[in-house]
Amino acid sequence: MAEAGEIRKNHSGLMVRAAAASLLVAIVLILIKGWAWYLSGSVALLGSLIDSFMDMLASAMNFVAVRFAVIPADDEHRFGHGKAEAIAGLMQAMVITISAILLLVEAVKHLITPQPIQQTDIGMVVIVISIILTLALVSYQKYVVRKTNSVAISADSLHYAGDLLLNLAVLFALVLGGYLGWYMADPLFGMGIGLYLLYNVYLIARSSIDMLMDREMEDAEREQIIEIVRSHPEVINLHDMKTRRSGLDSFIQFHIELDSDISLRRAHRISHEVEDKLQKAFPDAELIIHMDPEEVVSKENVQFEVPE
Repeated sequence: MAEAGEIRKNHSGLMVRAAAASLLVAIVLILIKGWAWYLSGSVALLGSLIDSFMDMLASAMNFVAVRFAVIPADDEHRFGHGKAEAIAGLMQAMVITISAILLLVEAVKHLITPQPIQQTDIGMVVIVISIILTLALVSYQKYVVRKTNSVAISADSLHYAGDLLLNLAVLFALVLGGYLGWYMADPLFGMGIGLYLLYNVYLIARSSIDMLMDREMEDAEREQIIEIVRSHPEVINLHDMKTRRSGLDSFIQFHIELDSDISLRRAHRISHEVEDKLQKAFPDAELIIHMDPEEVVSKENVQFEVPE
């Protein structure tokens, strides 16, 4: 358990630092994009600015939620505070939806009344800087997600990854509109960016709702659990397995079927041996194992199917 506690502490630190880095990058991007948009008047650049402003709000909410989510379980929240991550994810989805709608409205205005882009060089320099900063942030966030499976950081990383494409689109729009005089390209790229943001909303909201609704862990993980349990030579089978995730924590419970003639002490020891094996594979998991005698299970005709 000491090892699991150390892992949780490390994961918590990674999540908080990733959330803080996201907030800092968003503030820097707002400052430089706001300056570039003021000089250029590009609607695509405005879309990128709006997105960065919404990113800042989302990252601020994310930072608060992550700080809350990593707090260990207490007397009033015995299953921990992990679902704060899912709430933050839904809040991010709402914020991104607003930014996408504002961008689409502005793009339509510029389609109706095309306007030339000013100070194209400055806009391009700012976008290149934005791409470099965002790429560094996304790389760090993906590292943190691999280590922690954080829904909030994953949602944050997802829309910052979308920002990379968004910034590339802005770059093309500046080239086509500023250098080639294709003024319609700017609002068209802006509309494409808005639609892409709405697609990201769907992905973030789905992940958050899955956690709030206690969706089962991935099939590959469930199959791994089944394989580990059945690998014990004295476990005949298992049934009634239920799994879910909540922030940093996962919860696994199931019944194991044992020989009816063994002692309670022996059954208890087998249960602990199974638990130890599972804890090594899923160090963040809280395990509940119920022991059933084989003949009772047979009489009750309990069925258990491995997910396909």
